[in-house]
Amino acid sequence: MKEATGELSTTVIAIVAIAAVLAIFTAFLLPSLRASIRARTYCAEAIQCSNTCENGKRTCHYYEDDMSLSNDTIECDCSTGTNNTVQ
Repeated sequence: MKEATGELSTTVIAIVAIAAVLAIFTAFLLPSLRASIRARTYCAEAIQCSNTCENGKRTCHYYEDDMSLSNDTIECDCSTGTNNTVQ
């Protein structure tokens, strides 16, 4: 009986550890990973970019898949995007 309790405790500890790692990934790494993927996807076709370039980045809009202008903005390198800048 003692062995079964020990194995159960080890299993619970492993499950809690895995849940903690997943929670940290979801809370801290996933948002930056999503932003990076979105920037790589849309920066080549960025429009209405800001005139200001801070730390090598500027804020741009992009078209959604249905060709509507996005409400979200993305951070693109100053060398990317079209010349359609926001005044």
